[in-house]
Amino acid sequence: MSTGSGADSAPAPDHDNDATGATHAAPAPQAHAAAAAAKPRKGTFSSLRIRNYRLFATGQVVSNTGTWMQRIAQDWLVLSLTGSSAAVGITTALQFLPMLLFGLYGGVIADRLPKRKLLLLTQSAMGLTGLALAVLTLTGQVQVWHVYLVAFLLGLVTVVDNPARQSFVSEMVGPDDIRNAVSLNSANFQSARLVGPAVAGVLITAVGSGWAFMLNGLSFIAPIVGLLMMRPSELHQGKVVPRGKGQLREGLRYVAGRPDLIWPIVLVGFIGTFGFNFPIWLTAFVDKVYDSGAGTYGLLNTLMAAGSLAGALLAARRGTSRLRLLVGAALVFGVLEIAASLAPTFWLYAVLLVPIGMCGLTINVTANSSVQLATDPAMRGRVMSLFMMVFMGGTPLGAPLVGWITDAYGARIGFLSGGAISALAAVGVGLFLARAGGLRLKIDLRRGHRHLAFVPREGAGARRDRVTAAA
Repeated sequence: MSTGSGADSAPAPDHDNDATGATHAAPAPQAHAAAAAAKPRKGTFSSLRIRNYRLFATGQVVSNTGTWMQRIAQDWLVLSLTGSSAAVGITTALQFLPMLLFGLYGGVIADRLPKRKLLLLTQSAMGLTGLALAVLTLTGQVQVWHVYLVAFLLGLVTVVDNPARQSFVSEMVGPDDIRNAVSLNSANFQSARLVGPAVAGVLITAVGSGWAFMLNGLSFIAPIVGLLMMRPSELHQGKVVPRGKGQLREGLRYVAGRPDLIWPIVLVGFIGTFGFNFPIWLTAFVDKVYDSGAGTYGLLNTLMAAGSLAGALLAARRGTSRLRLLVGAALVFGVLEIAASLAPTFWLYAVLLVPIGMCGLTINVTANSSVQLATDPAMRGRVMSLFMMVFMGGTPLGAPLVGWITDAYGARIGFLSGGAISALAAVGVGLFLARAGGLRLKIDLRRGHRHLAFVPREGAGARRDRVTAAA
């Protein structure tokens, strides 16, 4: 699933305020580089040495597999009931609409309540939504509005579940292992994505979508058992913020004053709104361009998951999360989507989904860990709820529009438009970050020199050090 938060009892991560810049000036970029170089690189699976995290990860891989089974079955069920890519987009939009409407309030709740108990409630509720859809489908009563309703209810639960999970991971592993745990969570999710779509394709073809929904509902038993088996004494207990007025506005003001937070959030907002509409594009390509069925849809999702898994494992070995990597991955992601939209053959299209998945995962992990490590632990629930609200909450705005473009102008134009917007957003945010960090683009065509590089602009002040170091 996703990522973590800070803990008062653990040593502070290496950023301002020993974490945030709330009270201390940011150290010089050279100090950051020296500190990063001094740290030994952790193993790819270092977070798994922690018992509580192992229990969490084991439960999540089971429920994630069920989640991917339901996603594939749900998309295919809606397409079967309506024959419309726009209807698939509406389903996706309804699932993420609560995040757009109430996402920030979910972060306030996550900051106020114990994360483990909160997750027991949310994971149980998510399992019940899967079982409800299974009963409707297996009894032959399901209609498209039922799917819409279940998607919306699942989205309501996710409003609280997401920031709670974001904040709980570092309570299990501590701040020194946040980057590794974020990457392993993504690897966990993408490993399930390799299995879930393939199993869903077989189930849909053999016995129908209902059994995929049933298995998803039952899969949530695993994370619930894992949470119950944890040792609370081994958790790095996060700070519980007391109830008070103005906490939502406080979180927004905190982000607004931090270029190293706001611009990564803006970038993932564009990518999430316009570049991550794969349920719409893949169903449209399979149905309209390649005239195939659910098995091919599952195959394409599996290929994308293979790339995402590779990206997650590479990220787990990476010692730092730099903003230049985020911007570069977003630019390549957009260019690859454009290339895939124009691919003349099925297999070229399918192969391009692998690096698209790798770049998409790199964007997610780099933005997620960069924002978390730059945020005060007491603010992390609210900041991460804003991050997830922008990343996931943009889908209700983008999915119906992208679905309409795909229906009206074809799958290729729909996919191309998403890639073009993602690439332009990467260029724009990269320029803003360079400006905020006091950097300029230097072009050097001499042999043996870097042809393109960002270098400090004359007169750039110390107030920009934080962004320069993060970049």
